[in-house]
Amino acid sequence: MRLVRILVLACAGVAATTVPAAAQGFFTPFAGYNYGGDSVNCVSLRNCDERRTNLGISFGKTGQYSGTEQDISYARHFFGETADGKSSMLTAMTNFLVIVPAGPVRPYGVLGFGLIRPRGKNALGYDIGLGTNVFFTKRFGLRADLRRMRSLRDVTLFELSEGHKLDFWRASLGVTFR
Repeated sequence: MRLVRILVLACAGVAATTVPAAAQGFFTPFAGYNYGGDSVNCVSLRNCDERRTNLGISFGKTGQYSGTEQDISYARHFFGETADGKSSMLTAMTNFLVIVPAGPVRPYGVLGFGLIRPRGKNALGYDIGLGTNVFFTKRFGLRADLRRMRSLRDVTLFELSEGHKLDFWRASLGVTFR
């Protein structure tokens, strides 16, 4: 329950935060893969037998030190091959960004909450992570991102398994347009 309160307060803070007039919109298509926790194919970031592609898009607005984003990603074979063919994972998160303005290099931290949808089942969850944008021009850059995703409640994935909180990491690379 304490985590839920923290997430609610964080979201209220995001909603109350006004984005300065110098805010810039951004759009970042990305590709990556999930690992650790409930991801069956990769034990860790470097120990990965078979990387299964995770595709997504992030978009939002940033000011000099903070911003907000929507992050949507989809992994088709998150749980590998299953008897019923249901193996996908969809996440849709609303995030608050804290940015370190360092010229063309802009590291950031991210915290948010939203939907985690494994195998067609809905669960609320959160993400926390960090990344960096490196801008080569005023409007174009590359983004590297690492996030931990976790559901807030137990989710039963398969008929003979017990429910548990979903937990995994996502590593991704993207192209940022602003």
